[in-house]
This record gives sequence, C-alpha cells and structure tokens, in this order.
Amino acid sequence: MPRVVVNVMPKPEILDPQGKAVTGALGRLGFVGMSVRQGKRFEIEVDGDVTPEKLAQIEQAAERLLANTVIESFEVVTD
Repeated sequence: MPRVVVNVMPKPEILDPQGKAVTGALGRLGFVGMSVRQGKRFEIEVDGDVTPEKLAQIEQAAERLLANTVIESFEVVTD
C-alpha cells in the first residue's frame, strides 16, 4: 500500500520548549554542537495509486487537522 508522509514542525519564530529540553539533555550527555526542534510525523497509507488528487486531499487534511497552521508548517512527502 503506498504511503505519504506529512511532516509538521513549529514555525521558526515559535518557541519550541520540547526541542529546547532535548537540546539541553544532549548537552548534559556530552553531545555538543547540536540543536533540536521537535515536530510530528504522520504516515498515511492510501488505497490505490498516489495521484495528484489524492495528494491534494492529504494536503487539505494536513492544513485542516494535522497541523495548526498558525504556529506550525507542514510538508507532504511521497515515499
């Protein structure tokens, strides 16, 4: 079954407390020079082929449900 991935990340100007916590933990563990921003990944399995129409539906779903577009951006990626 074909899969489409939707990656959702906080917009650059939005604070990311979870990413900051992970960045701090990495530093305490000795992993220096790394900065983390934490987001979400959705894997969507589709029936049939991944058509432009199906991708448009997934993009609409991401915009309306999967991402809060006020503070998050998203990208739709086909495997």
